[in-house]
Amino acid sequence: MAKNLVIVESPAKVKTIRKFLGTNYEVDASNGHVRDLPKSTLGIDVEHDYEPKYITIRGKGDILSKLRKEVKKADKIYLATDPDREGEAISWHLMKALKLDELEDKKIYRVSFNEITKTAVKNSLKSPRSIDMDLVDAQQARRMLDRMVGYSISPLLWAKVKRGLSAGRVQSVALRMICDREDEISAFIPEEYWTLEAELMQPGGRKPMKAKFYGTCREKVAIHKKEELDQILLKLEGQEYKVLEVKAGERTKKPPIPFTTSTLQQEASKVLNFSTQKTMRLAQQLYEGVDIKGHGTIGLITYLRTDSTRIAEEADGAARKYVEETYGEKYVLKSDYARKNGAKIQDAHEAIRPTDITLTPVLVKESLQRDLFRLYQLIWKRFTASRMQPAVYETTSVKIGAGEYIFTLSASKIAFDGFMSVYVQEDEKEEANTLFGKLVQGDVLKLSQLVPGQHFTQPPAHYTEASLVKALEEQGIGRPSTYAPTITTILARRYVTKENKNLYVTELGEAVNGIMKNCFPSIVDTSFTANMEMLLDKVGDGSVKWKTVVENFYPDLDEAVKTAQKTLESVKIADEVSDVICDVCGRNMVIKYGPHGKFLACPGFPDCKNTKPYLEKIGVPCPKCGGEVVIKKTKKGRRFFGCENNPECDFMSWQKPSLEKCPQCQGYMVERGSKLVCADEQCGYSMNMKSKKD
Repeated sequence: MAKNLVIVESPAKVKTIRKFLGTNYEVDASNGHVRDLPKSTLGIDVEHDYEPKYITIRGKGDILSKLRKEVKKADKIYLATDPDREGEAISWHLMKALKLDELEDKKIYRVSFNEITKTAVKNSLKSPRSIDMDLVDAQQARRMLDRMVGYSISPLLWAKVKRGLSAGRVQSVALRMICDREDEISAFIPEEYWTLEAELMQPGGRKPMKAKFYGTCREKVAIHKKEELDQILLKLEGQEYKVLEVKAGERTKKPPIPFTTSTLQQEASKVLNFSTQKTMRLAQQLYEGVDIKGHGTIGLITYLRTDSTRIAEEADGAARKYVEETYGEKYVLKSDYARKNGAKIQDAHEAIRPTDITLTPVLVKESLQRDLFRLYQLIWKRFTASRMQPAVYETTSVKIGAGEYIFTLSASKIAFDGFMSVYVQEDEKEEANTLFGKLVQGDVLKLSQLVPGQHFTQPPAHYTEASLVKALEEQGIGRPSTYAPTITTILARRYVTKENKNLYVTELGEAVNGIMKNCFPSIVDTSFTANMEMLLDKVGDGSVKWKTVVENFYPDLDEAVKTAQKTLESVKIADEVSDVICDVCGRNMVIKYGPHGKFLACPGFPDCKNTKPYLEKIGVPCPKCGGEVVIKKTKKGRRFFGCENNPECDFMSWQKPSLEKCPQCQGYMVERGSKLVCADEQCGYSMNMKSKKD
């Protein structure tokens, strides 16, 4: 009988697929890419049509030797790498490395499957195709653009900051977004506002209802200052609280759409506290195959790198059938709104869903490690809910008059739980109902008390991994396969640190971002990067030639690098000589950059290996003890301002303190963007920085 060879990417898939296909098929793995651009040179012939110079990746020689032996024995070779442009490129590289396109006595096919199930794998072998060179070229273009940026710019960072740093086409934009957000937060000035609640009793009622101040019957009124609140309270004295209007209504909440890579990463971060990297690692295991009691090794979810929300008709039908049998016909989604897609997506893929909806979380729990189970359960619940009816709420809204002012009451209760019987999103958890008895127009309510509340507006939130992924996707930067590696890289380089889910830029990150913004503004421009992603997508669908993209990009980059080299010649960021004397050998210590930012090192290294923390003084006395304020860092590298006399003095501030005293309360002031703001929020005094010089 004819021998067939199936080559996949991951060794984890081999066992699963071999079991599906039987003895007539040999299944082997390439372990990812087998060829790439060389590490030691640019690897692109910029003078001869930008031809890439691929070489075999170190360590892949033995794998290729083994595959060549298998190829000799086979009549048909099926290249079964992942179903995306990266996978398409790996198939093409395998064909070139194994010289399959030169073999006349063998048949070479490309097959792809969105899920690793027996049906999907066998069906793919029945309908093989040739390699999609548009997808291959899209991946080649992306790889070459990334190499051009990294290879050209990274050496400048090595020379001016420290060795081992890197610039990247997408990572540099992500870093800039985080830095820009930090600047917004630093420049934010809180504004005071007030709320007012009326605690009202119904006749015969036991608990007061909390009605919120709205304004007048003509317009909504915002209360900015205590003086404004006092005027309203004065006018409310002795007023009768009367029900003016009671409205009963209905509100529906639509079921969620199935997960894409981005939304899975976001929800797994919020609900399970997983990093993007961990989510992708676990999802990869669920996709490639897990040993399930009574079923053997099977892939539990569809392909994990996708920006499509499309669902195959067969899976859609199976899900609706499951919902009907388990929850009843009234729970089955009737409309097809869940099938709609957004703008540009790689719609060859489906959304992320279970391969078999009847494999419920309860059935697989014993077979899965805890975190694998939690991620599978999240995916299963989300997909099942997407095929269910909306939830329906009965709502009641009440307007209460008190003199010239209006207060409002609202309540809602679930009339039909619909999809919420299976799945509730983390950011849509049920708001607490304000329960009250039946109210009718004309009812007079008794005032228990008025409860004012002072508040201050909050700065924009720091990015988390989840919100950064969302922002990258919304701005068209990166694609499903790049979100996790991008975040992993900027954390590994220590440009960014993570504390309690929040991402903070480090001193090192600020230095790198400063160079990138000054010398390579287009590389860190979000619109430029999003446009480049769009062009790469057009290469993938065959409407733009890949070398056109590359040849238009490189000359401008090369010119920017040459200009930056001249500009940066006069810039010295690292190895500044300090006035601190090495207490081992007596030399003046120098300032260097380390993983957590600046530190002091002896220039006599390696003879003298003495190092010290670098406490940069900023010329401001400590507001608590009069010592000197210095720049410090948390254990993870986040910068703050503290007293040099720590631990005796516990002064600290996230914003830089100023020499100016607050003219209103005599407290200390901090710099926020172009303003000086009193550190005491209750005081709230602020002034333009330039005004202190007037």
